Amino acid sequence: MKIPLDYVCVRSGLFCDRCQSLLDEGKVNDFDVEVIKMLLDLEESQFKELKDSAYDKAIKLNHLVILLVNSGPSMNQQKWIKVAKVLQDKLKVKVRVLEKTNSIKNSAMQLLSPARVLGVNTVWLPDGSVQYVIRVSRSERRMLPAEAGILESALSKIHSTAVRIRVE
Repeated sequence: MKIPLDYVCVRSGLFCDRCQSLLDEGKVNDFDVEVIKMLLDLEESQFKELKDSAYDKAIKLNHLVILLVNSGPSMNQQKWIKVAKVLQDKLKVKVRVLEKTNSIKNSAMQLLSPARVLGVNTVWLPDGSVQYVIRVSRSERRMLPAEAGILESALSKIHSTAVRIRVE
């Protein structure tokens, strides 16, 4: 698996100057290191297909962990679900794996699944900023994987912009 840190640094827990600077700048945090170590163990033992995939970031919110990855050609959604289940058992929190994308709609569809996204509206605020509103059907509200507020903050962190979820 392609990772932002050196393999030796992650395995040993002692970081070289480059890896330490990534930690100091906040591009990688201690939780990322923990998750990367678990993913490398899984790659060696159960999931050889992880070799061509790339790790981007892990976001932890309450009882939900979101992994942002770039899948390799041999990884599909079913294999990522199996990886997420193994990580759930180890971390004792719910894990969702998202394919890294610049599209808010694609990220929302992956994160909110099995609930369907009706659409994404762009709201231009008077101060010149942009807010995205993700619309979800009222009948599918119970199918959301977590509370709407947690999902909103997750999408906001992923895309570095304000995101709201509206149930209609």
